[in-house]
Amino acid sequence: MKYNNNKSNDDEESSFESFRKTVLNDYKLAKISRETSVLGRKEVLNGRAKFGIFGDGKEIPQLAMAKVFKNGDFRSGYYRDQTFMMAIGALTVRSFFSQLYAHSDLKYEPISSGRMMTSHFGTRFLNQDGDWKNLVQQKNSTADISATAAQMPKLLGLAQASKIYKKLKNLKKTHKKFSNNGNEVAFGTIGNASISEGLFWETLNAASVLQVPIILSIWDDGYGISVPNKYQFSKKNISDLLYGFHRNKKEKGIEIIRVNGYNYMDLTITYDKANKIARYEHVPVIIHVTNLTQPQGHSTSSSHERYKSKERLKWEMENDGIKKFRDWILNFRFNFFNTNKKKEVVQTIANVCFLDKIDIEAKEYVKNEQIKAWNAFQKPIHKLKNEAISILQKVQDSSSCLKKKWINKYVNKYIDKLNNFNKNLSTKKSIFRIVRKILYLLYEVELDEKYCLIKWFNNKFRKEEENYSSHLYSISKKSSVKITEVFPVYNNKTLEVDGRIVLRENFDKLLKMYPDLLIFGEDVGKIGDVNQGLEGLQKKYGKTRIFDTGIRESTILGQGIGLSMRGLRPIVEIQYIDYILYALQIMSDDIACLQYRTRGGQKSPVIIRTRGHRLEGIWHSGSPMGGIINYLRGVLVLVPRNMVKAAGFYNTLLSGDDPALVIECLNGYRIKEKLPENLGFFRTPIGIVEITRKGKDITMVTYGSTWRIVNKAAEELYKINIDTEIIDIQSLLPFDLQKDIAKSLQKTNRLLIIDEDVPGGASAFILQKILEEQNGYYYLDCSPVTITAKEHRPPYGSDGDYFSKPSVENIVEKVLKMMNDN
Repeated sequence: MKYNNNKSNDDEESSFESFRKTVLNDYKLAKISRETSVLGRKEVLNGRAKFGIFGDGKEIPQLAMAKVFKNGDFRSGYYRDQTFMMAIGALTVRSFFSQLYAHSDLKYEPISSGRMMTSHFGTRFLNQDGDWKNLVQQKNSTADISATAAQMPKLLGLAQASKIYKKLKNLKKTHKKFSNNGNEVAFGTIGNASISEGLFWETLNAASVLQVPIILSIWDDGYGISVPNKYQFSKKNISDLLYGFHRNKKEKGIEIIRVNGYNYMDLTITYDKANKIARYEHVPVIIHVTNLTQPQGHSTSSSHERYKSKERLKWEMENDGIKKFRDWILNFRFNFFNTNKKKEVVQTIANVCFLDKIDIEAKEYVKNEQIKAWNAFQKPIHKLKNEAISILQKVQDSSSCLKKKWINKYVNKYIDKLNNFNKNLSTKKSIFRIVRKILYLLYEVELDEKYCLIKWFNNKFRKEEENYSSHLYSISKKSSVKITEVFPVYNNKTLEVDGRIVLRENFDKLLKMYPDLLIFGEDVGKIGDVNQGLEGLQKKYGKTRIFDTGIRESTILGQGIGLSMRGLRPIVEIQYIDYILYALQIMSDDIACLQYRTRGGQKSPVIIRTRGHRLEGIWHSGSPMGGIINYLRGVLVLVPRNMVKAAGFYNTLLSGDDPALVIECLNGYRIKEKLPENLGFFRTPIGIVEITRKGKDITMVTYGSTWRIVNKAAEELYKINIDTEIIDIQSLLPFDLQKDIAKSLQKTNRLLIIDEDVPGGASAFILQKILEEQNGYYYLDCSPVTITAKEHRPPYGSDGDYFSKPSVENIVEKVLKMMNDN
């Protein structure tokens, strides 16, 4: 390739030298990334790692993308982006292999401490104390998700944050570590097959409507695992399929650019153009990167020779991005006129020998880094093994003294087994399993050394449990469970108002107190939500802080995730609890496990507001709590019985840093409640139950709208001399941290759980917590009983509600039977 320049000054030569250096550095990094992929696959196949999925074939466009990725920008991506992460300095070869081996030490594997699968990337947003780093001064990547297209919804929120920071000038001083006047871009990446997912289209539509600074790269290698593009979407070309979103002079939309994935110069120019459009015009851009390859197939669990034709495999070899890049370098010619020598000079970037040297150096470098990663991974395991052998030998010596030959025989056998472990394939699991087997043998044997072994085992096992099970919930000083209760304040002049007014007035106070608070969702803005809990607040605080969205639950939640990751405090509304199902995957796959899978490296303190429980109709009266609490470990699940309690939860959560789901009682908005004087300041405690009625005969445990039914039943029972104690759970996750329910059972000796979920739903969870974790069964004089809704969804109409959900009469009759069972 020739490059002609009409300028004839000496600066051209130095300019070319800079260009040459950049190109060669890019080539070297591409080769390092490719060698990492190749060696990584070998490490899986030789048994050192469990699974491998790599970024080979995508190296050249990722180098181009990295050139325009600046400090303060965010990535929400796809598990093929290793070259990009290396190029921005967020991933080393050694840490890549440490992740492949699942090294549980953050020093070596800072992305996730071995918790995420290989090639799932991220950067650390938080300091060790759980507080935010200065995100403007670093390049940021949200933690990847395996589920295809699940990275898309939060991409929307990450980009929208820039738009909001640009509009809310009052945050400029207080939120310096999160934004530089909204000049940040959110970069998304996705594979060609994943565009078949609804999350892709939902996000694209929303981005087009909102006009936010996104650069989305589609890595198109023609396949989704073994399924070619012709089965993935209707057009031959993705960018043709997307053309309806293309902006024009009359309508806003998305800028769509198609570029060849192995053309280094075109890719560089394309990303530079996209960066200017997204960063300075706040227009979303899609870059469809075509003609990419996947030289090693989808992952180590499959071989692409099984599903690609010989012709396709040959084409991929000939059109490999690095091969094409190398050919381009070798054929590049730069012509310029040298004024000193008074003649035209032809410059090249590199010759074959020079590139061969880079190839060799890259391979050696990767191999050396892999060895260092493996040795660092094995070192603590060998140390653990040697400690185990040392203490087991003492057990063996003691058993010999006691003439316990059968014990000695087995201990000796297991010590030999530990000594003969393959030096290259030791695992913590194999060591702990042997120690536990020996402890089984010593179960009824009295040996001092046995207790030393137990002490050693317990200490080491606790440490490993911490390595693999910590950080499900926030451990920072802002953890919501650390925030103490503040009671609502009333006086003789306190007004009684509809429950919705309590919420509205409290939200009003919160919006004044927290200038970074945003509330949005379907029908939230202009009409103030369908139950008027935000009535008039958009007019008061503006459309940037209180706004409507389209009907698209997954991306409403995604907006909240992205905004909260960038230092804002969003309350996102999902109109009814039944509609949570549309967003449940994102709630489960992303925010519920975010702090866990990054081992405290990232957080997303988004508050999800919804409503449900007691009302009539299959789609507006659900209470699918069993599913929610099992999918959402890592999210606080709060079930207030009235709107004062709900408002108190919002006040608590905005002082904390946990993600949470607040489920308001759908039939409580028109019920009269006292309006507290200390709006915005009273706080409902999280993880603490409330005994709302004291009694001595039976403990009735419930939550949400059913609490009112239980109270009516208690009044009926009191008339016939049965004194009931009622406990409002208040929060399902976490559950009764002080174990107050068990304390109640010590007095009443009977337990009845009333729940609107299906049989075995939340009631089974509650029962397990009380009986097993709180040892509540010790205090029971009769079997615990649950009253739940029927297995079907609640039908429409008052009669349907009565015959399918717990009623006063159900409760009274069940209590009478329990009282007479003794």
